[in-house]
Amino acid sequence: MPIFRVFAVALAALAGVAVPAPAQAAPAPEFVALSDVAPSILQDIRYATRHNFVGQRIDGYLEPACILTRQAADGLRQAQARVLRQGYTLKVYDCYRPQRAVDHFVRWAKDLDDEKMKAEFYPNVEKDRLFEEGYIAEKSGHSRGSTMDLTLVKLPPRHQRPYLPGEPLKPCFAAQSQRFPDNMVDMGTGYDCFDPLAHTDNPAITGVARTNRDLLRNAMTAAGFRNLPEEWWHYTLNGEPFPDTYFDFPVSRCGLR
Repeated sequence: MPIFRVFAVALAALAGVAVPAPAQAAPAPEFVALSDVAPSILQDIRYATRHNFVGQRIDGYLEPACILTRQAADGLRQAQARVLRQGYTLKVYDCYRPQRAVDHFVRWAKDLDDEKMKAEFYPNVEKDRLFEEGYIAEKSGHSRGSTMDLTLVKLPPRHQRPYLPGEPLKPCFAAQSQRFPDNMVDMGTGYDCFDPLAHTDNPAITGVARTNRDLLRNAMTAAGFRNLPEEWWHYTLNGEPFPDTYFDFPVSRCGLR
């Protein structure tokens, strides 16, 4: 990071101000591609595809890659080592998320006529309540580079067919055999499910799904991460290196080392 940028961020931190980074800020060497640090972790980067709650590739995702701060990637490598010994692998859905992607979500949420993915991702929530209920916000911890969305996959991984745009949608909280055939273990809901059943400790989640959520949380907590209670898949590194900076460089391996 250039010395003037370090100085600006330090002053902002002292003042308690969250600072957006320049739109094309060079990420290296503070950011790395997860595949270079922990290549055995599976990647299913949904926002680089049309299989997400918006229904199109999200602004800023130039390629389906998991980019993280070096510290967060090292932490995931530790969590992966733990779950591998138990017969699982981690799979990430999203990692660093540029501010322009968050802005895309906000624009989409304000367009109340666009509900093409409602049947899968938010069947029980009216779109005009997504902000009020906290499912969409103008800032995301993902933009700080040390937050990721992830799950567990039993080894050896089952084949996962691609999403076919326009295919019939199934509710994200349906039984695992009835919703989109993700190869993750049963977590009680699919990824990005805007529903109380996605809350990590929802008492309605029992049995195998409860065991799997706890297994993921135990591995991530041991590696130095904390869970967002409203989303079983969402984890942030404790002591993240950029707690007050929201970056906006695109998701791409270009420039990383």
